[in-house]
Amino acid sequence: MKTIILFSLLTLIILAAKSAPAPVLDAHGKVLRAGAKYRVKPAYSDGYNGGLILAHVGNKPCPLVVGQDLGLNKGLWLTFTPVNPKERVIRVSTDVNIKFSGSNSCNESNIWQLKYNEVLKERVVMVGGVEGNPGPETLYSWFKLENSTYSGYKFVFCPTVCSHCELTCGDLFPFLTDGSNGQPLVLYNATSWPFSVIFY
Repeated sequence: MKTIILFSLLTLIILAAKSAPAPVLDAHGKVLRAGAKYRVKPAYSDGYNGGLILAHVGNKPCPLVVGQDLGLNKGLWLTFTPVNPKERVIRVSTDVNIKFSGSNSCNESNIWQLKYNEVLKERVVMVGGVEGNPGPETLYSWFKLENSTYSGYKFVFCPTVCSHCELTCGDLFPFLTDGSNGQPLVLYNATSWPFSVIFY
C-alpha cells in the first residue's frame, strides 16, 4: 500500500513539473530568480540604445516612465516578483511584478504599471504600481515575459490575475519621442520586429 501511495505522489510531482511553464533564462543560460537583481539590454544592438531607465516625457519631471536609454547606459537594476509568492523561479507566460531598485525623484514606488499618458497619447509603462495582491485593483501592475520570435524575450502586458476583466493585450515597445531622455515603453503589437531583450 505504501508503495502505491509513494508511486502516485511521485507521478503527480513529475506531471506537475512537466506542466509548469519553462523558466526564463539569463544571458548565461541560468534561471531567472525571484528577487534577484538583473539588468536588461536589447538582444540585438545597433550600438546606440542601452538598457532600461527611468525617463521623463517632455519638460515634466514627473511622472516617470520606463524607457530605453538613448545611449550606451547599462540601465537600472530591476527585480521580478511572480504572482505566486512561493515561486522562486521566473517563468515564461506567468504574471510578474517588475521593479527598479532604489528610489526615484518623484517619490513613487518603482514598480511598473501600464497607464495612459496624456502627453504621448499612448498607454505607457510608468512607475508607481502596486506589488503583489493580484486582482482587479492591481491589474495594470502585472506583466509577462514571453519568448521572442527572434532571440531572447519580450515584455508583454496581458495579465491573467483577473479572469473577468476586459483589457487590451500587447507587446511593449520603445517609442521614439522628442524631449525625453529615453524611449518610453508603450503598449504596441510589434509583430514584425519585437523589442527582444536579454537579462544579465
